[in-house]
Amino acid sequence: MKVVTVCGMGFGTSLMLLMDVQAIGKKHGYDIQGEAVDLGSAKGKECDFMVASGEIASELDGESVEVVAINNLLDKEEIERKVMPVIERVAKGVK
Repeated sequence: MKVVTVCGMGFGTSLMLLMDVQAIGKKHGYDIQGEAVDLGSAKGKECDFMVASGEIASELDGESVEVVAINNLLDKEEIERKVMPVIERVAKGVK
């Protein structure tokens, strides 16, 4: 499956989120490919879901995929708690 992680500039925060999401997926037996991008590049990207900070996620309303909003980007438990249900739905083919 493919995730797009989004931040204001397209590196730093989004790259950190991508690595966290991939590690969480691997921990649970899922292979997650991904791309870290800036907000402008994220719109219309082909992916299974997106992950972004709460502020950035609100800018992604209207995307055709689910956008997971993370409040504390340093809280790996929050990321896992919010991302795993989405990964499992995507893996089952449920939107």
